[in-house]
Amino acid sequence: MAIPGPQRSVPDMISDLFLQVSTLFRKEAQLARAEMSENMATVGRGLGLIIAGAVLLIPSLVILLQAAVTAVGDRYDLAPTWSALIVGGLVLIIGVILFLIGISRLRFEHIMPNKTVHQLQRDAAVAKEKVSRSHDPRRAA
Repeated sequence: MAIPGPQRSVPDMISDLFLQVSTLFRKEAQLARAEMSENMATVGRGLGLIIAGAVLLIPSLVILLQAAVTAVGDRYDLAPTWSALIVGGLVLIIGVILFLIGISRLRFEHIMPNKTVHQLQRDAAVAKEKVSRSHDPRRAA
């Protein structure tokens, strides 16, 4: 069964294919840049909030830790040195745990433009399918 419509030459079809592919990749590059900008803005805002929170929390934490050292010393009748070591050790463990959780959330895959990568993979599959169809000997006959 013949395909209705005007017949195009193979060089015209190949030229059109390259034009469409180049346009597609240009649009995908624009999408990737936009997505990366959005992701970087989100990371920047997050880091700004972390810094602001740290600036406000550090002085209050020092005061609360001094109060905890005094409370442990009074409650368990310990020397101030031992109270400070106990409280400092507990806070150190908590701090390391929070630090490791924070590092795990700043991984590379959270910054990658996943939508764009997925779209590029789909576009490549479609382009490959079109090229294989245009070289199919059954369709050329």
